[in-house]
Amino acid sequence: MTRSLVTGGSGYFGSLLVQRLSAAGHDVRILDLDDADDRSGDVEFVRGDIRDAATVAAAVEGIDVVFNNVAQVPLAMDLQLLRTVNVDGTRLLLDAAARAGVAKVVHTSSSAVFGIPASNPVLPTTVPSPVEAYGHAKLAAEWACLDAATKGLDVSIVRPRTILGHGRLGIFGILFDWIADGADVVVLGDGSNRYQFVHADDLAELCLLASDRTGPMIVNAGTDRFGTMRESLESLCRHAGTGSKVRSLPARATSLAMQAAAGLHLAPFAPYHWIMYSKSLWFDIDHAREGLGWQPKFSNEEMFAASYDWFVEHRAITEQAGASHHRTTAKQGALKLVKWGMQHLPG
Repeated sequence: MTRSLVTGGSGYFGSLLVQRLSAAGHDVRILDLDDADDRSGDVEFVRGDIRDAATVAAAVEGIDVVFNNVAQVPLAMDLQLLRTVNVDGTRLLLDAAARAGVAKVVHTSSSAVFGIPASNPVLPTTVPSPVEAYGHAKLAAEWACLDAATKGLDVSIVRPRTILGHGRLGIFGILFDWIADGADVVVLGDGSNRYQFVHADDLAELCLLASDRTGPMIVNAGTDRFGTMRESLESLCRHAGTGSKVRSLPARATSLAMQAAAGLHLAPFAPYHWIMYSKSLWFDIDHAREGLGWQPKFSNEEMFAASYDWFVEHRAITEQAGASHHRTTAKQGALKLVKWGMQHLPG
């Protein structure tokens, strides 16, 4: 039986990955600061900080495969944590895995390492060029993985596009809340930027496939059926049937307003949000198909609909305090006033 460690296994994607591994017959252990209410009793839990060497050494003991999902997300808005957790913690984990004789590490990175790409689609050979602190930290963590690979550790890097799926909240919880209540939602500019997402189930499948492949690789993950940001949101509004519409706002002025609101702690925006919301970014995934036999099941429209339906069904609990930014709806702050205005716009 394969013994797998999932760091960050109490977070949104980590907890889903734990479930998939258990269903596949793995003996699973979690390393996280917080335990999840929905953790199965047959999944071992190690409480601790990925920056603590003794804790990490104990967590990797006897482990065959490590899935590294610990990360401070952009909404955390803490530059020191972005560096010490995402970079230093990853490096410490890799060192411990090498000493413990771990056979494989699958590291979850981010498309934020590419910033605003000079051209699309982004290929495995595209040189990363992050534009904000989170992307820089995730790229530095990738460098730690590449360094570990040169020293003999089998490490694969998976870079997902923005993740959606049942239970995915955070900033998306605000979007779903507005649409459920019939408030109009916005795109920046005309919304013609092509924007690709990936369903958490598809990403979990890719991580499992990567864990079974011997030898380091870098793989980019996203759906193969997607369109523009406006098309995705208009499809969701039609699916919801609440009367919510998609409206355009000036891209530059709105981005500056989002940045100012975040700086005053009036709204839950991070730099990646105001930088990328009006930009195009999508991956070519032929290498994932050819190298791993992976085929995403969900389109942008399908994953938005599934995520929204889960939100509506579980709305009463989506704002409860939780350990993971992505398992709880972000606090709206001043956006509640904006929402009210969007509910009362003419036409």
